[in-house]
Amino acid sequence: MDKVMKLASQRAVVIFSFSSCCMCYSVKRLFHELGVNASVYELDEEPRGAEMEKALVKLMGRKPPVPAIFIGGRLIGSTDRIMSLHLGGKLVPLLRDAGALWL
Repeated sequence: MDKVMKLASQRAVVIFSFSSCCMCYSVKRLFHELGVNASVYELDEEPRGAEMEKALVKLMGRKPPVPAIFIGGRLIGSTDRIMSLHLGGKLVPLLRDAGALWL
């Protein structure tokens, strides 16, 4: 879990993902379209991906634990939470506060 939390705190937006997951793709695409340069860790391509996946299962309380999105070092949640924030107009201010957006 320490590895996941360390990685999550190193950038304004960190996404833990599987390269073949359609929901992960949707979230990554949304952040890209918003102009966010997120740090993405594809668990199925990471050398310690299985270990990180176990830690994320504990944090998220579900399996599979992806996508797992951290903003400003805090676990925000998965696709449903991100889309809810976005549709409610709260995602962009959250990203600005974390330093992920400049405008």
